Amino acid sequence: MKLGFRKKIYLGFFSLLLIQGFVMLFWVSQVMKESLLEEIKSHGHSIGITLSARMVEPMLAMDFLRMKVLMDETVHLDADIFYTFVLDTQGRPLIHTFKNGFPVELKKVNSVSDNQKGSIQLLDTGDYLIYDYAVPVFVNNNRLGTLRLGLFQKRAQKAVNKIIVSAIVTIILTIIMAGIVGTFLLNPVTKSIKRLHDSSEKALRGDLDVRAAPSLKRNCWDIMQCNQKECPAYKNYHHRCWYMAGTLCPSCVHGAYAKKIDSCHLCHVYKQCSGDEIQILAESFDAMILSLKDNFHDLKSAESILNEQKALLQTILDAVPDFISLQDHKGRFISVNKAFCEMLGKDTQQILGKTNDDLFPEKFAQAYNREDDALFKTGIALVKENKIVVARVVKWLHVVKILVPAAKTMGMSLVCSGRDITQLKNVQDQLTHAQKMESVGRLAAGVAHEINTPLGIILGHAQLLLEDVKDQELSFQDVQTIVRQTKNCSKIVKDLLNFSRSGKSVIFKFDINEAVKEVLDVIGHTFHLNQVVVQHEYDKENDLIMKGDKEKIKQVFINLLNNALDAVKANGSIIVETKQVKEISGKTQDGIEVSISDTGHGIDRENIDKIFEPFYTTKGPDKGTGLGLSVTFGIIKEHNGTIKAFSPSISGENKDKGTQFIIALPCDLHYT
Repeated sequence: MKLGFRKKIYLGFFSLLLIQGFVMLFWVSQVMKESLLEEIKSHGHSIGITLSARMVEPMLAMDFLRMKVLMDETVHLDADIFYTFVLDTQGRPLIHTFKNGFPVELKKVNSVSDNQKGSIQLLDTGDYLIYDYAVPVFVNNNRLGTLRLGLFQKRAQKAVNKIIVSAIVTIILTIIMAGIVGTFLLNPVTKSIKRLHDSSEKALRGDLDVRAAPSLKRNCWDIMQCNQKECPAYKNYHHRCWYMAGTLCPSCVHGAYAKKIDSCHLCHVYKQCSGDEIQILAESFDAMILSLKDNFHDLKSAESILNEQKALLQTILDAVPDFISLQDHKGRFISVNKAFCEMLGKDTQQILGKTNDDLFPEKFAQAYNREDDALFKTGIALVKENKIVVARVVKWLHVVKILVPAAKTMGMSLVCSGRDITQLKNVQDQLTHAQKMESVGRLAAGVAHEINTPLGIILGHAQLLLEDVKDQELSFQDVQTIVRQTKNCSKIVKDLLNFSRSGKSVIFKFDINEAVKEVLDVIGHTFHLNQVVVQHEYDKENDLIMKGDKEKIKQVFINLLNNALDAVKANGSIIVETKQVKEISGKTQDGIEVSISDTGHGIDRENIDKIFEPFYTTKGPDKGTGLGLSVTFGIIKEHNGTIKAFSPSISGENKDKGTQFIIALPCDLHYT
């Protein structure tokens, strides 16, 4: 864990004092030691000189008693003297103060020449350190011998130790005093820094009402004797006036801190109230927090407005039936609406952040990526119609892709919008088909009227001619052929007239189940002869009453049942079902649904869309005119209903499951 500011100051301050104290201790001790040594040397040398001078007379007289007395007096006068002795010129001891005999080793450890005033050596006896002084004894330039004097070093060591102890005590007292003074000086600083730190921590946690600086004691309104209550600085005990915008003092410059601070430096309020660096830092921190609080409030307001706008925009987009998506320059989806999610069968969170490769099959994803890349490069909007197959159902989509100009925080983005136009396509196809059938109907009606009279004349004359050629077998057969073919032509003309709806409709209410039963009663025998079983499932819970032309509706059932019979041929089955429905052509409406399905050979994919076209037939020559389903389609349309054909052979599942026709008719016909 790192040291705090307070500990660092104390550690640095005390370390500096300790280093300085030890340096001073070492330096003082060395100086004092050297001074003491010099003093000891001088003291010992002076004692030796004095004693050697006093030894001249006893040595000349060889008065050993006198020499002994002089030595003992000298030793008793100074407690630092360990020993004294005198050597003759031959180096033999004459007199000494040793009680246990003279140590012979001392004679040669220190010597002095005639040219020296004295010599000093530091000797280690094993128990003590001794300064040994050697002083020559002269009389009239004649050397009588050598005086040796030994002084204890402990005096100097004691003095040095006292100095060291005094220095250590002085250093400790200095450190203690420095600590007391430092604490007194640092406490306000460290408290201010800690308060500033605590305030910054609270601010980081979102509390923008913190105060790092103490309450103001001297204020601008007191100093200036101002009473402008509308001024933002008036009675504000937490922020200095130079940090606040819009102050009303005549000398203040309008604007925020950056614009007015230079002029505030010249104001006597600033000079009287501005504090030390710590106070200035705390007050500027409070001003910064106040500015952040205002900016944060503005940002929250802006964010709230943006969120409301975003929610409103998303609601509008979700209400739009068209699917809409927004992709960034990397192809990632960044916004989608509800219709887009429903189209993919995914939630919004499952789409956002994904790309085309993640959401679409590989074939489509590659195509979409090529389109997007080209759009980003050229900037030309893309408008197209897509044909897709979803769950074996063909859908058409009208798609528009455009670029959105780049914003500062993101690159170019792409907006894709589209709508399902499958129903529109179907309506267009039905309209085209209806227009074509209407044109063909008019043509057929005109042709039928034009050739109906000649056919009647030909048929009448052919029938008269049969009476005349009864006995001529060859001619009789030829005339019979003419009559038969003329009747076929009459039947075709009749079908053309039915197709053109030239007949007048008879409108009344009837039960659809009864109409189906009447048709089955008429053609049931034919089906039985061909061993075709007709199964019927009528809705017995509801009365299937509709308003329309019953005979035309029966004609529809006859046409569909005859087609089913031709498809199954023999040993097959046909199922007829009726029921009530609540929806017709995508609209909520009470209606009736009639289903006629067979077990025949079915209809191929390429033919299923053509079966309602006039004169189109899949039957062989002379087996159909191709007008039955066209007439059926016209009758159903005339009754505001729909008819659809389904065949399993379209998907290639099984060509022996036959065909199903589903007719939807409204219960109450608004006939036109």
